[in-house]
Amino acid sequence: MAATRERAGRTRLIAGPGLLLVWLYGVMVVGAVSRSAYQIATEFDRAPLAYTLSATAGVVYGFITYTLVRGGERARRAALVCCAAELVGVLTVGTWTLVEPSAFPDATVWSDYGMGYLFIPVLLPLTALYWLRRARAAERPAP
Repeated sequence: MAATRERAGRTRLIAGPGLLLVWLYGVMVVGAVSRSAYQIATEFDRAPLAYTLSATAGVVYGFITYTLVRGGERARRAALVCCAAELVGVLTVGTWTLVEPSAFPDATVWSDYGMGYLFIPVLLPLTALYWLRRARAAERPAP
């Protein structure tokens, strides 16, 4: 019974534009995980850093997708932290691939700020951070 009350009181994060975020993060999970799994299995010695970073991105995308679907304040805060970390990762790796391209013999999901993925990897965390902060503001009672 307490679990039912807890679920009923959760902030719904996948309403409206949040549903699009879940869908996009889900697509990114499939893209990043499947690409990195294939590359790690077949040609890991060619670009281990790039393939490991792509796998890490896939795991981060998966966790964010899960927290958005789960809902609730704790999930919202966890998603905020992960989206901020994701954004730092995209900006760091994106800059690194431009400054020192020889460090990445093959592209990662976050290379060139996600250019190979239509810049979705840099736009997605920005949009998610905005949405998650907006979801928290909407939950607060008016003074």
